[in-house]
Amino acid sequence: MKATPFEKVLIANRGEIALRVIRSVRKLGYKTVAVYSTADAGARHVGEADQAVCIGEPLPAQSYLRIAAIIAAAKATGADAIHPGYGFLAENEDFARACHEAGLVFIGPSPAAILAMGNKAGAKTLMAEVGVPCVPGFQGDQDEERLASEAGRLGYPLMIKAVAGGGRGMRLVAQAEDFRGALRSAKSEAQGAFGNADVILERTILNPRHIEIQVFADRHGNAIHLGERDCSVQRRHQKVIEEAPSPAVSPSLRAEMGAVAVKAALAIGYEGAGTLEFLLDTEGPQVHYYFMEMNTRLQVEHPVTEAITGLDLVELQLRVAAGEPLPLKQHEVCFQGHAIEVRLCAEDPESGFMPQSGRLGLWRMPDRVRVEHALESGREVPPYYDSMIAKLIAFGRTRDDARRQLSAALDETVALGVANNRSFLASCLRHPVFVAGAATTGFIAAHAPELLARTPEDDDRALAVAGLLLRVTQNGASAASSLAPVLSVTLRIGSAGRTRELLLQHEAAGRFRARFAERSFVLALLDLGPDQARVECDGVAESLPWLREGASLHLQFRGRSYPVEDRTLAAVVAAGAARDGKIRASMNGRVIAAHAAVGDILVAGQSVFTLEAMKMEHTHTAPLAGTLRLLSASLNDQVGAARVIAEIEPATETVP
Repeated sequence: MKATPFEKVLIANRGEIALRVIRSVRKLGYKTVAVYSTADAGARHVGEADQAVCIGEPLPAQSYLRIAAIIAAAKATGADAIHPGYGFLAENEDFARACHEAGLVFIGPSPAAILAMGNKAGAKTLMAEVGVPCVPGFQGDQDEERLASEAGRLGYPLMIKAVAGGGRGMRLVAQAEDFRGALRSAKSEAQGAFGNADVILERTILNPRHIEIQVFADRHGNAIHLGERDCSVQRRHQKVIEEAPSPAVSPSLRAEMGAVAVKAALAIGYEGAGTLEFLLDTEGPQVHYYFMEMNTRLQVEHPVTEAITGLDLVELQLRVAAGEPLPLKQHEVCFQGHAIEVRLCAEDPESGFMPQSGRLGLWRMPDRVRVEHALESGREVPPYYDSMIAKLIAFGRTRDDARRQLSAALDETVALGVANNRSFLASCLRHPVFVAGAATTGFIAAHAPELLARTPEDDDRALAVAGLLLRVTQNGASAASSLAPVLSVTLRIGSAGRTRELLLQHEAAGRFRARFAERSFVLALLDLGPDQARVECDGVAESLPWLREGASLHLQFRGRSYPVEDRTLAAVVAAGAARDGKIRASMNGRVIAAHAAVGDILVAGQSVFTLEAMKMEHTHTAPLAGTLRLLSASLNDQVGAARVIAEIEPATETVP
């Protein structure tokens, strides 16, 4: 068939996947074009591409989802091919069609194939017709009564799934009396997320494995599979850890599932990289697998397949899109070793995995494993996009080799300034169920208390070390040769919503006794670098990454990150304000609320403004009655500790 030559590739994505695609595009000699939102103007993928075009404002709907703006960027730069990455428009048939209509090569499947597999109901029907095993269910009439009747026929528990998209509009229903409420909720969420409220029903398979098969097909009628990935470790239907091969898939089952996946790809005339996702039921005497959906794009977890096959999947995408036949047959695909990937996300596991954003003050990735990221120290993590900030991929001769390497790499990872799931991922890798290769899709839910467990004594040790570092660097010292002397001093340490009093006492030979009400520790500061300290605590010496920003300090200690604030200054600031009416910031922080305006008459104790830093809030109040004459910071301004933010002119007492 006819080749489709191209010379310059626009990557219609951002962050780590944009950089990953740029790497392979450059390897094959093509030029690269990046697109970016105004929030990503300084992003690494923008600087590393040969050319870059701004396509809109920060929100995805204003930039990365604007098909016309992306096509215009390709035309403006002379790009003749577009790689969609994953997410955003990667599985949007309208985008693929717009590329074709504009004379651009879309590096992915045809619009028809995307459309055929993009609707869960239609995809299941199509797969059933070609003999692919599907989960028993119902797709069709959306009348509530009909759906309730079909749910009763299928039996409980069952899953309600939106026909469009993934991860949204899904509800697990345990019993009949919960069905109607769950149905309405799922439909509402699906309508808001995808503009389509239709759902399908599926019988629930309890504690399944989530197994996906990577396929590749070309326009010459060739198709192969590259084995499976096990993506069972998930939370809220979002993958957390992926590995290849699966501990639950035998060579014979791999061959069988792979052949089914290839058959499905050929049945729809597929071209490029695709993934068929299955549920693997291992509970009974026999193993059964059931088709869930097909992702018509490159997957986030593709590096584990690259690791065990030695293939560059992005390069294969480019070659197939250019019209080349696949460079190998099925019998030539070799699998060696084991690979595991974790998704490092800016989120707070202890607050329901809520996404986080802000400035990454200190970012240092390990050398021992493959890392895909687009960050550096001082870079902002914007709040507008997916929370994943990096992927770490370890490869080993055996599964346990890869697991140990990845666990150690997470310990070496430094990401201070924004809450993230680094320690949670390490806990998952070290949990006995995961070590045994027995994790199912219910793993995190079943073991959450263990995975999130803390060690109170280590938490106190970390705060004691942080208190010492705050004290010795209070005048800007950042080297052992310029340490400020520490005698006996009481500090007020704020962390995790609490304020604790820490007594630091200097002892002989450069040692300090750090006392909380509950326990005490003996500390020695052996060395102090600009972002790494060597500290001995109760006779155990270790190196600790740290970062100080004004009155705030971030410390990484024994697998956990600790945001700490020196609130000692707050008491001093309050005392000064009581004398002169000037309210100074008690810490470095962002103004998140102004409770009064210039000219207001205030009473003593009335709220004036609130600062926030590292998820800790501190409301500053009027130290005396009077008129607010100055308010020098606006909402969202970042202010430094001890800066005068407000000034009150004391009330004049009237003489009767």
